Amino acid sequence: MSDRHILLVSHTGRQDSIDAAVEVCDLLHAAGLVPVMPFDEYADVRRAEASVGQVDILNVDVQADQLEIVIVLGGDGTILRAAELVRGTGAPIVGVNLGHVGFLAESERDGLHATVERALSGDYKVEERVTLQVDVVVGHEVVYSSWALNEATIEKASRERMLEVVTEVDGRPLSSFGCDGVVVSTPTGSTAYSFSGGGPVVWPDVDALLLVPLSAHALFSRPIVVGPDRVLAVEVLRRTSGVGVLWCDGRRTHDLPPGARVEVRRSPDPVRVARLKDAPFTDRLVAKFQLPVAGWRGPATEDDA
Repeated sequence: MSDRHILLVSHTGRQDSIDAAVEVCDLLHAAGLVPVMPFDEYADVRRAEASVGQVDILNVDVQADQLEIVIVLGGDGTILRAAELVRGTGAPIVGVNLGHVGFLAESERDGLHATVERALSGDYKVEERVTLQVDVVVGHEVVYSSWALNEATIEKASRERMLEVVTEVDGRPLSSFGCDGVVVSTPTGSTAYSFSGGGPVVWPDVDALLLVPLSAHALFSRPIVVGPDRVLAVEVLRRTSGVGVLWCDGRRTHDLPPGARVEVRRSPDPVRVARLKDAPFTDRLVAKFQLPVAGWRGPATEDDA
């Protein structure tokens, strides 16, 4: 067998994803490779009585820094899980959408075989996506650190209580208000939670950070976009009744008592994404959100004039 290592990450709670995982394993075996899977996903496939043949287990037989590429079967949540598994390595991620929108995915279910073939041949381009370094400071001590590819969200922990916060850019206060929460997002995450909160869509090749208040009771509560080297902070004011909660990509969480401060900056560790198509991001937006473009005639030409 080859010494090339390709990680397979799948949403094993769904039968269609398990079926797709079996197909990918068969294709990798046919190419002379042993697929790599996280142990829990391999166990789920076995419990479903699916046969994937010989498999190496991630962080047991093969370490993350030995991986060549990651093939992800599922929606954006599964891609975020894959990013968590290989963050800090050079392995790019290529997603096959088995979910709903699948904004981070590069192909759909009917393109599964072609995606595997191109992964095997190295026929793809690699994009680096900005990620966030997230620190929670209480007093003068960092009590929790995490990261995010999409967003870090500071939210109220109780439905009936409002979160009182003050936002800050580069150590200077911007505005204080009561709200349901605040989203700090990357351009990649601008089409996720940030978008739902009324934030702008930012093209993924733009180096920027976004801050989007959620249901803020304030005269000035507009989303803002700042340069990639700025430091954004959200402080939970001591007058807040109750506690807040920090979520990073909806996967990692930490409680925020009154007085806690969340500092967000660009992380030195980007996530690498394998691209199979040169389609403009505009086309991806139109396709994923099913935007109406009927009547478009394109830019004017000399003949039109």
